[in-house]
Amino acid sequence: MTLPPNPVRPPLPRADAIVDPRVGDVGPAVLALEDGTVFPGIAFGAPVSAGGDLVVNTSQTGYQEIATDPSYAGQVVVMTYPLIGNYGRLEDDDQSSRPWLRGLVVAHATAAVLDDARQLATLLRANGIPAIAGVDTRALARRLRSSGCQRALITPPGVTDPDEAVRMARAVPAWEDQDFVAQVSPAQVSELGDDPAAPLIAIVDFGLKANIVRSLRRRGARVRILPHTASASEVLAADVDGVVLSPGPGDPARLAGPVALARQIIDDGRPLLGICLGHQIVALAAGAQTGRLRFGHHGANHPVQDLDTGYVQVTAQNHEVHVLGGTLPESSGFRVSQLNLNDRSVEGLRHADKPIETVQYHPEGAPGPLDALAVFDRFVDAARKGA
Repeated sequence: MTLPPNPVRPPLPRADAIVDPRVGDVGPAVLALEDGTVFPGIAFGAPVSAGGDLVVNTSQTGYQEIATDPSYAGQVVVMTYPLIGNYGRLEDDDQSSRPWLRGLVVAHATAAVLDDARQLATLLRANGIPAIAGVDTRALARRLRSSGCQRALITPPGVTDPDEAVRMARAVPAWEDQDFVAQVSPAQVSELGDDPAAPLIAIVDFGLKANIVRSLRRRGARVRILPHTASASEVLAADVDGVVLSPGPGDPARLAGPVALARQIIDDGRPLLGICLGHQIVALAAGAQTGRLRFGHHGANHPVQDLDTGYVQVTAQNHEVHVLGGTLPESSGFRVSQLNLNDRSVEGLRHADKPIETVQYHPEGAPGPLDALAVFDRFVDAARKGA
C-alpha cells in the first residue's frame, strides 16, 4: 500500500493552549515516524529523547495505569482521548513502581490539580520519560491503521529538524529484537498474606500489574511473586496451590525458558492461569504458534465472546502478538475458548481435563472495564479446591 505524503500541518497554537500552564512545557519538539512522517508539538515530560514501537490507546481514562503498566515497556503510547492529565494521579493506582513506556503522545496536556506531585507530568519527568502534546492523535491513529506498526521517536526539546528526527526514529531498535521481560521482572521473591489456611498462588512475574495481585488477595489468596527466571521446582513448590503466568512486554517467541516452564506446569496439573503474555506462553507450550498483529490491540473497549457460554464482555487489552488458533494441536488437550469480536483473533484457551485457563486480555481491569473479573473467581476457586 502506498501511503499519502506527509501532510502539511498548520502552525501550532501557543504552547499554553496545548500544555496547561500548571503542567508547564519544556520547549518545542517533534514526533517522528520511521516512514518519514513528522508531527510537531510541545514537549512536557522529561527533557530527553526516546523512541520505540508506536501504539495507539483509545481509552478515555487510565493514563496513569497505562504509564505504569510494564506491558508498555519499549513502546511510545499515543492517547487518542484529547485531554490527558485532567484528573491527576493517585499513587495507589500505579500498576508498578515506575513508568515503563518509552514516551507519551497527547493532543492536550491538562491538569485539574494544583498539587505537583499528583500530576502525570511529574511522574514522567521524575523517571526520564519524554512526552509531547499538540499532536493530531486521531490523524496519527489513522496513519498507523494504514501503515501498520512503526518505530517512532520523540526528539529532545529544541530539536525540530524533520530529517534529523526521522533519522533518529529509523535508528530505534526493532521491538521484536529486544528482551523487555528481563528489564521489568523482579530479581527477588516476595510474598503477600500470612493466613496458612488461604490458598497460595505463585505468580511468575513477566511484567506484573499490581491490580492482578489485588484481585487475587481480595479473593482470599496468598501470593508469592517470583522472577521470570524461577525454576519449575520453585514455581511448583509443595505449598503452591495454583500458578499465574503474568502479562508482560515483548514477543513470546524470544522466551524459550518460560515456554519450557509452562510445559512443566501443564504436566503437573495444578490450576494455571495465563494472562496476556502468559496466555501466549501457554499456547506455545501447548504446541501452537503466535504471530504479530498489524497494529496491535490497545484500549479498554474490545468485545470478547466466550465460546462455551456465549457471554460477551468488554475488555482492556495491550498486546502486539496473538495466538494462531488454527495451529493449536488437537492432541494438546487445549481448545480456543474466547474470540475477539472485532477481528476474530484468539482471546482465550481452556484445557479439556485440567484446571487451566488463559486469557489474552487484562481481566484485572485497571482502571476498567470490570466485566472479566470472574476469571479470578474461577481460578481461585480451583486453587482452593486443591489446597
